[in-house]
Amino acid sequence: MKNIEKKVLIRFLVCIGALIVLVPLGYLTKLFNFAALGASIKINFTNIVKIVILVLAVIAVETVIVVLLRLIKPKDHHAKTLISITASILKYVAFIVIVCWSLTIIGVNVSTVFASVGILALVIGFSAESLIADVVTGAFMLFENQYNVGDIVEVDGFRGTVSDIGIRTTCITDPGGNIKIINNSSMKNILNRSDNASRSVCDIGIPYETDIEKLEAEFPRLLQEIYDKHPDLMKKPPVYLGVNALADSAVVLRFVVEVDESDIYVGARTLNHDIWMALRSVGVEVPFPQVDVHSK
Repeated sequence: MKNIEKKVLIRFLVCIGALIVLVPLGYLTKLFNFAALGASIKINFTNIVKIVILVLAVIAVETVIVVLLRLIKPKDHHAKTLISITASILKYVAFIVIVCWSLTIIGVNVSTVFASVGILALVIGFSAESLIADVVTGAFMLFENQYNVGDIVEVDGFRGTVSDIGIRTTCITDPGGNIKIINNSSMKNILNRSDNASRSVCDIGIPYETDIEKLEAEFPRLLQEIYDKHPDLMKKPPVYLGVNALADSAVVLRFVVEVDESDIYVGARTLNHDIWMALRSVGVEVPFPQVDVHSK
């Protein structure tokens, strides 16, 4: 944290020093000719009304286009990403159009303004490197198709569905409805869990006195029955992997089943329930912690 604050302070001092040198040079060379600029500015009631109409019209057009884009329901995740980023870009374009057109209405030569503030923009640009990094990373992410709207991803331990991708940020929504907004430049070491089928896991204990060989002979039938109940949830019949642990009061068995990533928790809950009921149907009760007391 201290290193980050030190870098920010150094950058701030460099920018201040650059401004101290560049601003006087701009006045001496008449680069910043604000007097001439002010002479051409015409602020009156008519121009204000024009600007208000312009702002409302541009916002209305931008809103209509965004709503039309949102009405499109593509099945392809990449198409959803393109729509999301297009809607984000439109907001920035609308803002730029409003600013430039408004300045033109009141008599400001926009090209002169851009030339005048070019050096200042260059200096400020050093402080906006994170913004530039977000935009560039977003562009590369789009072309490389690393993840899309609708994909289930995990970033820095936060797992959820990509709900929106903008030109600067990405929104990820977890199963609880919590939304995490992450800068595109921070979307590193992404685990995209939508590319392949996922596995729901069930660890369940049986008593030590259980005849495990006899019980294992029943598993093919029991697991097929569980799959037949949930063919829409499970891609294949559950698989028995074997003894996973020898716990204090139980022999822990492990089962897995392939499901879609979006159903991984539902699959685990369903498998827990059905395995437990299947064990009870063959006379095996799931044990609870027990203590043996020996007295002389």
